[in-house]
Amino acid sequence: MKILISILVLALLSITDSLTAQDSSVTATILNVTSDEGSVIFALFNKHNFMRESIQGKTGVIIDGKSTVIFENVNAGEYAVICYHDKNDNNKMDFQPNGMPLEDYGASNNIMNFGPPKYEDAKFTVTDKKVSLKIKF
Repeated sequence: MKILISILVLALLSITDSLTAQDSSVTATILNVTSDEGSVIFALFNKHNFMRESIQGKTGVIIDGKSTVIFENVNAGEYAVICYHDKNDNNKMDFQPNGMPLEDYGASNNIMNFGPPKYEDAKFTVTDKKVSLKIKF
């Protein structure tokens, strides 16, 4: 009987944890957009799909150099956010012929090295209901 009760309690706890995790959200805000032209494109990734197919993508409006989006229904786990200022609203990041970006970009944790963002630098953990990120270009 004690084993049955233990199994039921564990099952109930795992159901409660998964319901809570699905209610989690990630708010990402860019604070230093250089102009209000265009929009900011945000993408939420995990380690397996980093810089390929995003889990969620959002487009943020720019008002007074600031843009904010909310990724909703995010399960508990490890993620990274990458974003860029799509000045010309062509829904892609533009590059010079030598491969240097023409548009500002940023990543969660604000660690910017020469080259594209790295998952290990940008990763963060979702464990509770709301995560708030301040990202700089």
